[in-house]
Amino acid sequence: MKAPLCLVLATLFWSGNFVVGQAARASMTPLDLTFWRWSLAAVPLLILAHLIERPDWGAVLRRWPVLLLLSVLGMSGYTLLLYGALGFTSAMNASLVTAANPALIVVMAIVLLGEKTTRLGWLGICLGLLGVLLVLTQGELARVVSLAINTGELMMIGAIIVWGFYTIVARRLAVPPIAATAVQVVIATVTLAPFALAMNVRFPDTAAEGWSMAYIALFPSLGSYLLWNLALKTTPSGTAGNYLNLMVVFTAIITVLFGTPLTLVQILGGLLVIAGVLLTGIKGQARNAGHPSGRAQTGPPAAASGRQGHSGSPVTMEEHGHSTARAARRPAP
Repeated sequence: MKAPLCLVLATLFWSGNFVVGQAARASMTPLDLTFWRWSLAAVPLLILAHLIERPDWGAVLRRWPVLLLLSVLGMSGYTLLLYGALGFTSAMNASLVTAANPALIVVMAIVLLGEKTTRLGWLGICLGLLGVLLVLTQGELARVVSLAINTGELMMIGAIIVWGFYTIVARRLAVPPIAATAVQVVIATVTLAPFALAMNVRFPDTAAEGWSMAYIALFPSLGSYLLWNLALKTTPSGTAGNYLNLMVVFTAIITVLFGTPLTLVQILGGLLVIAGVLLTGIKGQARNAGHPSGRAQTGPPAAASGRQGHSGSPVTMEEHGHSTARAARRPAP
């Protein structure tokens, strides 16, 4: 029961990031949240990586060009867009859009890498897309034509596209996952520092801001990555990836507990997205046709790459050797 418990807690902490992030946006900017999140998490992540993985740090740092690109995409780009979106849309809607990430990564792998999927895989992609469109248009699909979609939800679409590129790049990175994530976090802290100084980023100075920042730095940034990787030592990554469907469920529960009722459109959209993910990630596994990119590679937890024992984040699974599967791990919250 230890591995399932770790996976449940990891997804619960990532779900909390949506709700806490939305509350924190009332007084903090996306740059405030992103810069302090990674600044506070950098040293603890390095320590965890050294104690758990004992990597060859020289070999890790020799991959700095790829790690720099991943940091810009996943740690800076995705996180800034996520927290920016939470200033315009609800945590529930943001989590529902994020839940479509696995299907998006499958499409990107098909387009960019020439991978293939089955009819069930395409059905899953269509169901996931329909679920997201229901949420984006509040049940009025005609709004797609008029582009009358909330700014926050458009930013979330941008966020999962950025995360899709991150995942595709990360799957080729043969670096221990926690070490790779830790280095990316350090790079994000350094590269964001000039912008933080120029934009007068401030440290949280109220109790509410302090507790929000403490939660974001401790639970989704440290706890989830550690628990996820511990679970992957005994759990196939494809199985672990399915736990990410709980993020929508947990976000819904937390939202309701905080007094915000769910709408019928959100419930229906969430069910369609989850059904789409299951069809895409389990029944619709891509048949790689020998493409080298179909082999599992390691990647940071944030990217949810790889094989058993490697990290998973907003969104990959790979047990069957393809980016379709890899799209089920973490999230990228």
